[in-house]
Amino acid sequence: MLVGGVRDDVGMGVASSRFFRIIEGLADVEQREGRDYTSFSVRGKGFGYHWPRTKTVGLKQTLSEQIALVSERPEVFEVQFTAGGYGWVVVQLPKIAADELEELVYEAWRLSAPEELVEANPLR
Repeated sequence: MLVGGVRDDVGMGVASSRFFRIIEGLADVEQREGRDYTSFSVRGKGFGYHWPRTKTVGLKQTLSEQIALVSERPEVFEVQFTAGGYGWVVVQLPKIAADELEELVYEAWRLSAPEELVEANPLR
């Protein structure tokens, strides 16, 4: 599929344009542009990053999910850092399926969003 003249995800691998459409589907997301990356937060709490040069995203996860993802598929996921009881993972966009990325992005958002916002915006 072509989106704005850019090839979008087909099978395995997700284009940055698809990642941004997933983000746009979430409530109250704030986006900030850095020199080399874009950061995402919900009501002031960070949950993700996008690095276009490396075709990767960083996502907030539970510590147990971070460990499971990295140990099961190190070619797709790597440890970014841990903070405040959460484990952040780097995701290789060319190596992940869109439906799995959507679940991980939603989980990252859910871990940062207030409970009432999560209840009003369940994963479709």
